[in-house]
Amino acid sequence: MADAALRLKNLLEQLLGEPLPVRIRAWDGSQAGPPGGPTLVVRNRRALRRLLWKPGELGLARAWVAGDLDVDGDLYTVLDLLSGQIWERGEDARTLVQALRDPQVRAAVRGLVTLGGPPLPPAPPREEVRRRGHLHTRRSDKRAISHHYDVGNDFYELVLGPTMVYSCAYWGASDNADTLETAQRDKLELICRKLDLKPGQRLLDVGCGWGSMAVHAAREHGVSVVGITLSQEQAAYARKRVADEGLTDKVEIRVQDYRDVADGPFDAVSSIGMAEHVGAERYLEYAETLYRLLKPGGRLLNHQIARRPQRDESAYEVDDFIDAYVFPDGELAPIGTTVTQLERAGFEVRDVESIREHYARTLRRWVANLEADWDRAVRLTSPGRARVWLLYMAACALSFERNRIGVNQVLAVRTPESGASGLPLRSRTWHG
Repeated sequence: MADAALRLKNLLEQLLGEPLPVRIRAWDGSQAGPPGGPTLVVRNRRALRRLLWKPGELGLARAWVAGDLDVDGDLYTVLDLLSGQIWERGEDARTLVQALRDPQVRAAVRGLVTLGGPPLPPAPPREEVRRRGHLHTRRSDKRAISHHYDVGNDFYELVLGPTMVYSCAYWGASDNADTLETAQRDKLELICRKLDLKPGQRLLDVGCGWGSMAVHAAREHGVSVVGITLSQEQAAYARKRVADEGLTDKVEIRVQDYRDVADGPFDAVSSIGMAEHVGAERYLEYAETLYRLLKPGGRLLNHQIARRPQRDESAYEVDDFIDAYVFPDGELAPIGTTVTQLERAGFEVRDVESIREHYARTLRRWVANLEADWDRAVRLTSPGRARVWLLYMAACALSFERNRIGVNQVLAVRTPESGASGLPLRSRTWHG
């Protein structure tokens, strides 16, 4: 195809009804669009075939993960410029996704672009999840967690840094909080203060990850901790950390489903970035299980990503890219829904703190870590897997910054029949 970039640019602008804000470079070396800015690189015709076979986010994701699409320049800028034009232009605007589903448009694309190759759809990248069975059974949850977390502890160390905390950091809480390591430790300390942990108490850490919360709570607050995860790699790493810290008498790490914990009651429960995996149909069961595992007067700290509510909640759909490549079977709920479900389970919700901007900053630090050691990240996983993480974290950073998603810490209490919650009259004393 002669001057493929110009033809692609003209086609896209015709479909969208407005100029493209980025430059395009096609597989034949041709370029078109505004000069001087970031460039969307279409490396081969297969990228277009993927979009024709899977119009929408999944087709774009497959092209990105496979390396058929790339960006020359600042990825954040390209994502920010294109997001509104591709799938977020509002109910009355025709998006590229809608256009590619139109039979006449698809015929026009085939006529304008020589696709080449066989008529069969390109095979998905090997990093894409292959689903089996029902959602949110013990077996399917274990597979989903393994897909996300059993990527390799060395890879996660590269991205997350030495604290190995895979959730939103808390910035500005101490003098040296400009470092990711300090901000993550401040987040763990904030959770411990909200839970009012004291020596001799028992803490259940649901979705304990690589053991950061368990180690911090035991070392700094003298509590006994049971940490549970479904990831074998996380558990092995966490157990070694516990041993290295000399805390084997205080911390037990289990590979266990939260539904199977039977040795309550606990004085406190922390759930940090785990509830997104539970699913809407199972969320009340999750909340009721944690309520049952707490002593009367015990506290729950639920740290969870939230989405914006929709006018028609039945129309909510899981993000195709994240579902296929990042968090299989994960679901986000509005914060109001989460609070309602916790209250339905019996909890008294005492505090909700939004820390949305903190997560955007955290994600940008993780992206910087990945880009700074890109070649090693590829060696530790695969080119496709590294590209998944780069796109996922950069896109999520923008989503938090633009208030498309948020993150909240919900403090809830299993208030006894006497009504004595055990919380101070002045709220948020944990901030000092």
